[in-house]
Amino acid sequence: MTSTTTTAGRPQRSRMSRLIRELWFQVVLAAVLGIAVGILAPGLGEDLKPLNDWFIALVKMIVIPVVFCVVTTGIASMDNLRKAGRIGVKAIGYFLVLSLASMLIGLVVANIFQPGSGLHVDPSSLNADNVPKTATEHATFTGFVSSLIPASLLGAITGDAILAALMVSIVFGVALNMAGEEGAPLTRGIKALSDVVFRIVGWVMRLAPLGTFGALATVVATYGAESLKQLGYLIILFTATCVLYVLVVLGAIMRACRLSLFGLMRFLKAELLVALSTCSSEAVLPQLVRKLEILGIGRPVVGIVIPSGFSFNLDGSAVYLTMASLFLAQAMGIDLSWQQQLIMVGVMMLTSKGTAGIAGGAFIVLASTVTAVGHIPLAALSLIVGIDRILNEGRVFINVLGNAVATIVIGKWENDFDAEQARKVLHSRSTTPPQGELDAPKVDSVAGN
Repeated sequence: MTSTTTTAGRPQRSRMSRLIRELWFQVVLAAVLGIAVGILAPGLGEDLKPLNDWFIALVKMIVIPVVFCVVTTGIASMDNLRKAGRIGVKAIGYFLVLSLASMLIGLVVANIFQPGSGLHVDPSSLNADNVPKTATEHATFTGFVSSLIPASLLGAITGDAILAALMVSIVFGVALNMAGEEGAPLTRGIKALSDVVFRIVGWVMRLAPLGTFGALATVVATYGAESLKQLGYLIILFTATCVLYVLVVLGAIMRACRLSLFGLMRFLKAELLVALSTCSSEAVLPQLVRKLEILGIGRPVVGIVIPSGFSFNLDGSAVYLTMASLFLAQAMGIDLSWQQQLIMVGVMMLTSKGTAGIAGGAFIVLASTVTAVGHIPLAALSLIVGIDRILNEGRVFINVLGNAVATIVIGKWENDFDAEQARKVLHSRSTTPPQGELDAPKVDSVAGN
């Protein structure tokens, strides 16, 4: 009898121990604890902010090496350099279409539900001092081009600007490809470096629960329920729009690819949870690159689409920009015509491409658009400063998931995608690839076509 009980108990303990070792479960547990600390001990919650700052700093430390290794080896191993150009053109075209669709969706929702109507805010009562100084650093096209050019070749690799690192990585990969056999030793060296870099990524991601704990404890302690009460309707409406965007738009794209959106979300569960809690897309970029390679997408596609997508394909931010702009106009009693709204969308399409890598980039784009269009006073931004961090949750979630979907689309478009491997992975009950696959990726197996 005792033996039977013990035997029956073993599978339960085994399942629980496996669950505890899952990164996504650790992140969820840390999130619950962080929210509890923020509510019960707000003073302690505010003091925990460094935990999230340290985790984000560690991730940023490894982001540029990941981009360099993946992009350089992907292009260097191509049989035809024209493929890199095709991937880039297709990716940019896809990004522009989805960004425009996202902005129009936000525009339609805000016009129908009127989240800001009824507030009747007096412009003279607004305090521009509440607007962060970074919001006055308006994005410009010349500034965007300048961000592409690093001070030095090695400076781009050791710096923290993704766009500059991406450009240098592409140039370096093309040069290695054209060098042929003479550049082969260096290509093999970078592939070996890639193995080391992804081992470090695995170590850093194990600290994600600590970053999550600190981030949510700080947010709940700092903003509390006051911001939620004041602007709860906008938060609920934006969240509902994000959910519908994921289910309808991204769901339709995944169905067209004959893959499961929920399977993809389950496969990327840990990355999506970390992005939600830390409100940082960069926090999951290294791990997302590795996961998409495991999904069966070729390294050249992943290497070009993901880093560029995190700069140009910010669909969640696009939805936020139009909804927030109309909310401010409605709150101020300003009636924008559809022509003015379309002009506003056009300005956003330009300015939103110039804030890659800037913390709170969507808020800066919003400030740039408000100033450029001129219909809404800049001080109106003070109305949503308190909840911008909360709205950022939906933005980041869609940004990460949307770029994963974009990579699948471009991979299928380029015939550099193993559909059978993807279905096998997405239908697997486990959400975590074997540890050996994460620690020592086999670059050669995904580099070619």
